[in-house]
Amino acid sequence: LTMSDMKPNEAPEGDENGEEKDWAAAKAFFENLKTNKPRPPKPRYAVTIAVSSRTLFNMVAERKIYEEDGMEKYVAYQVEHENEPLKPGAAFPFVKALMTVNARLRELYPDSEELFDIVLMTNNHAQVGVRLINSINHYDLTIERFCMTGGQSPIGYLKAYMTNLYLSKDSEKVTEAIEEGIAAATMFMPETEIKLSDTQLRVAFDGDAVLFSDESEIIVKQHGLDTFFEHEREFENKPLAQGPLKCFLEALGKLQRKFYAKNERMNCPIRTFLVTARSAASSGARVLKTLRSWGLEIDEALFLAGAPKGPLLEKIKPHIFFDDQMFHIEGAKELGTIAAHVPYGIGQKYHRGKLIEQPAKDK
Repeated sequence: LTMSDMKPNEAPEGDENGEEKDWAAAKAFFENLKTNKPRPPKPRYAVTIAVSSRTLFNMVAERKIYEEDGMEKYVAYQVEHENEPLKPGAAFPFVKALMTVNARLRELYPDSEELFDIVLMTNNHAQVGVRLINSINHYDLTIERFCMTGGQSPIGYLKAYMTNLYLSKDSEKVTEAIEEGIAAATMFMPETEIKLSDTQLRVAFDGDAVLFSDESEIIVKQHGLDTFFEHEREFENKPLAQGPLKCFLEALGKLQRKFYAKNERMNCPIRTFLVTARSAASSGARVLKTLRSWGLEIDEALFLAGAPKGPLLEKIKPHIFFDDQMFHIEGAKELGTIAAHVPYGIGQKYHRGKLIEQPAKDK
């Protein structure tokens, strides 16, 4: 599966009938249960968001026990405290906002499977599951799919669930997911808390090395801004290659269009933002033309010409902001923005424009 692949609408012919029968049986069973909980959609049609338990909940104290006293003490602690709900973590407001969008989609399209599907993807031991389930029920979150891998890498499961976005605290797992073509980011808690919208999902993206490839950033780093401006003017009509988060923007666009089709554009519960350090006049056109060539819209495009992103993000108040450079992530979270680092491209070798010493490769 490459980053450009959206979910296939066609399954292999042989699997189709068997799979349809399984889903029909599961649907009938679910509908016979006396429950107000909506049934999870089929992964094939859903926009699947996989979150780790440490991004959904604040598990800093529990993690400390694991690191200092080992697995057995950690599991025992979780079992002992399983009736105490965990506190919300960095991904919690984002997940709540996804549920808000789902509620609106269900009102407009009662039978549609094109919804957000939230999967808890954790390498926790299954014993810890009871506390996680209790916490999810305490906050009335709609998360029915769990993957508890008992210490194993979740990457294979992410592919099986046809994941559109994976959020974790573990940068190595995130890097592994990106290398496998899955949109992914490492989440950070903001240092101050700001009030976020409870009626609209707001998602902010950096451009280069997030929505787009790092091809232009390589020129900035290696040849400087003047060469970059010349290059972007020369190639203004050549779309940039896609970056690791392009598919997630595409998935958001697919759901936005369902609202537009019902004449709800002005009342759409999803809003997207491009927040880029590029200058509009000297390098902005290529970015906008690239999005147009992909058939994607972005609701607001903000070209900062190198100014800090934190103050602007404080006004936007996104539920999540994706960037490939840690100093932008740090600036954002200092001012209360929930930020997610995308470990992709040449920017990982630099900090504040300076090349980081790379460890010597073993011969």
